[in-house]
Amino acid sequence: MRKSMRILLVAVLAGTPALLSSCVHKELCFDHEPHAPKSEVTIEAEYEREWQYTYEGGTDWEAYSGWRQDFGMTYDSLRPEIPSGLRVVVYNSDGTSDMLNIAPEGETVRLIPGEHSMLFYNNDTEYIVFDDMQSFVSARATTRTRTRSSYMGNPFAEEEYNENTVNAPDMLYGNYEESYVAELTMEPDIMSVTMHPLVFTYLVRYEFSHGLEYVALARGALSGMAESVWLNSGHTSEEPATILYDCTIEDFGTQALVRSFGVPDFPNEHYSVKAPHTYALNLEVRLRNGSIKSFDFDVTDQVVLQPQGGVIIVDGIEISDEEGWSGGSGFDVDIDDWGEYEDIEIPF
Repeated sequence: MRKSMRILLVAVLAGTPALLSSCVHKELCFDHEPHAPKSEVTIEAEYEREWQYTYEGGTDWEAYSGWRQDFGMTYDSLRPEIPSGLRVVVYNSDGTSDMLNIAPEGETVRLIPGEHSMLFYNNDTEYIVFDDMQSFVSARATTRTRTRSSYMGNPFAEEEYNENTVNAPDMLYGNYEESYVAELTMEPDIMSVTMHPLVFTYLVRYEFSHGLEYVALARGALSGMAESVWLNSGHTSEEPATILYDCTIEDFGTQALVRSFGVPDFPNEHYSVKAPHTYALNLEVRLRNGSIKSFDFDVTDQVVLQPQGGVIIVDGIEISDEEGWSGGSGFDVDIDDWGEYEDIEIPF
């Protein structure tokens, strides 16, 4: 009896490692999460790095051979950079939404199974303000208010309309997927997304014929630009705004690279080169003697042919020697000193 019990005990102990091994093996086998079906999508983003588009009647600036000679730069040097991050706003069928921040080139994300609408835009902006984001249809981008007490508005406007004055927007790319159905699959779905520019650049040149040597500071304004853009379509709002910006002083005059959403209510099939209102440029300079002088230009004929970026040139600007010397030449304006006329940025 004792002998048979010893034999049984030895047999049980001998089988213990196998039993333990079997248990561990079964525990690992039942961990199915990495191999279970999931509603994942791999977003692969590429960027359309265009700073302007050419339309009928406008100059094809990309094909213009005199870029470096005339403008001291290349066309490609104005192309916007790829952003540092990409945001995906997912609108779920139950009325909720999720915001995902991913790498600029995209990555794999998990969605709730079912139908969604999706917005894509870069998340590294400073001056862009996103409004009405609760709905895929209403989501839009605008920019911060900026005021300049010395700016008196567009003098060429046929009817009195006080446009909001704003900062130039940061570079903004966007795209949308109106309907995407996330399903449980063994491998992530692939979604290729081309990020289109929603902000464009105007190279603005103010060419002097006399008196540039008297200029210490320069800044400008471009009126008639779109106040906002819808993220789901790239269509701009009908409301115009005036963009305020600073200029650099060059050997020919002053210059600025002005970013904008483009012209209002664009694109649409009824767009005409007969603009519904005027577009105007303003140049304000502070002379080395401390005085301030302002110039206004009607640039409607140029802007209407360039609704989404381009080149705007005004020339023949003069500051007389009398204006440059009046008040004496001993006063030297600090490079950042607009005094009581300093621009004010309105916070959120």
